[in-house]
Amino acid sequence: MCRDIYEAFPSARDVFEEADYALEMNLTRTIFDGPEEELRLTETTQPAIMTASIAVLRALEREMGVRVAPVCGAGHSLGEYTALVAAGSIAFQDAVSLVKKRGAWMQEATPEGTGCMVALMGIEPEDVIAACSEVAPNMECQVANFNSPGQTVISGITEFVDKAVAMAAKKGGSRVKSVTLNVSAPFHSRLMMPAAIKLRDEFERCRWKPAVWPVISNAEAAPVSSVDDIKRALFEQTYSPVRWVETVGKMADGFGVGVFLELGPGNVLSSLNKRCRKGITVMSADAPDKLEAIAKLIEKGEA
Repeated sequence: MCRDIYEAFPSARDVFEEADYALEMNLTRTIFDGPEEELRLTETTQPAIMTASIAVLRALEREMGVRVAPVCGAGHSLGEYTALVAAGSIAFQDAVSLVKKRGAWMQEATPEGTGCMVALMGIEPEDVIAACSEVAPNMECQVANFNSPGQTVISGITEFVDKAVAMAAKKGGSRVKSVTLNVSAPFHSRLMMPAAIKLRDEFERCRWKPAVWPVISNAEAAPVSSVDDIKRALFEQTYSPVRWVETVGKMADGFGVGVFLELGPGNVLSSLNKRCRKGITVMSADAPDKLEAIAKLIEKGEA
């Protein structure tokens, strides 16, 4: 998880040290050395991904000398918090502590083994919504992620998710494929409301500022920048679907974004973005050579 960047850039190492200090734990050692079962805990995974992502950003800004000033930004689920750190709305140490609690509270919201998330491919999102409505009229399961035109994720109580998957297969036929996600709780569903309420209270203990550039919210696929709007959007996204397809569309059509830079471990969002919008340029940054390529692109004024 961005170990090459950690080793290559002092400013990246500083971010990992900040996280260790803020969390009063050796998150850095867990990220790089495990044990894996600890790293997979949601309350560890969330601050780990944020830390790696902000480390990439700091390396790009301070070692590479790049002024990162996008016309807008966004992040998928946990990534919305990271985007708000990048936009100057919340300090990194406050945010990394907040997302650790977020992970723990999301895990606690449902008894272990009672919920799940399943990704469906080869079916229209409208048909997935209809399947959930038919088998779970009281929202025992619901769409959690509109990830791309060809991938929609269901989240909720396992028996209802299974019924919705079966109903979707009837609607879409043999072309429908499903994959059960390796997650510890049914995120972005109404079952996360207890976590959302705790988070809303915790938001009042954090220091917030207006974002210096708009962040497209997950729940509304609309830009937020004021403190009140930011806190409301984060509360809602805890139990609402991540509208990523619309988010990419808003960035492309509403803000004229043609180049998308993914700063953090992996390239999942880059892959999704290419599926969401044809003709855009996407670049991911999780290694020093990729940072160099992005720096050159920005210096040339091409991003």
